[in-house]
Amino acid sequence: MFKVLKNYQIAENTFLAEVEAERIASECKAGQFIIIRVWEKGERIPLTIADADPERGTITMVYLRIGASTIRLSKLKPGDFIADILGPLGNPSQISHFGKVIAVGGGVGIAALYPILKELKNHGNKITSIIGARSKSLLFWEDKIGNVSDHLIITTDDGSYGRKGLVTIPLKELLESDSYNRVIAIGPVPMMAAIADLTKRFGVKTVVSLNSIMVDGTGMCGTCRVSVGGCIKFTCVDGPEFDAHLIDFKEFSNRLKMYRNEEAMLVRRLSGR
Repeated sequence: MFKVLKNYQIAENTFLAEVEAERIASECKAGQFIIIRVWEKGERIPLTIADADPERGTITMVYLRIGASTIRLSKLKPGDFIADILGPLGNPSQISHFGKVIAVGGGVGIAALYPILKELKNHGNKITSIIGARSKSLLFWEDKIGNVSDHLIITTDDGSYGRKGLVTIPLKELLESDSYNRVIAIGPVPMMAAIADLTKRFGVKTVVSLNSIMVDGTGMCGTCRVSVGGCIKFTCVDGPEFDAHLIDFKEFSNRLKMYRNEEAMLVRRLSGR
């Protein structure tokens, strides 16, 4: 059982939870994730570790309230407990002095970028970050991302905050105006796929972090498989980061939709509809 210390809303349908997890906090590295089970009979869902404090023995996760488990998770109060947390899982992000880096985050991918950017900044990289959402109400952590970036660009689809348009618009402008050593993108699959298509034209190494359906987190169940360069990889043990130019995003997107009907039934049951 893992004690909840904080759990509150930070944007529309977006919540932050801080929990006691001393071992995970002391062992986790940027880019790794956990699998949680909110209650004993609940499903197992993967969540990226958005921050960790080894001294306090705590980890922070940011999540969307969209399914049965996250709806139940959002209702927990400080002092309540999460049934299981497994981790840290996955391979840490590759951290090095690359030079000039562009980081792109969308939705809860903004939170997943944060620990990676902290480490990249500590290694002397010059970082330009682009964060975006459909509207201002869905954005969060602008200050935190700005603190670990040399330059921050904010976009919203509807123009309610920052520049109007998709994150790919300023990304294209940056790639056309200067040379960059690496692009990192975390967010919705369509966003990552569009970024991969764009950066491939410019020949810039691009890495994305995939958040897939998972059960065991050890590669045995095969639920999280993804085609990378024509080979089958498992997000839990081979990822979560992969070369964006080698991923079959269409296949990956279809796999994410496999249990959509079952998830909708559970949500209706929880909401009493």
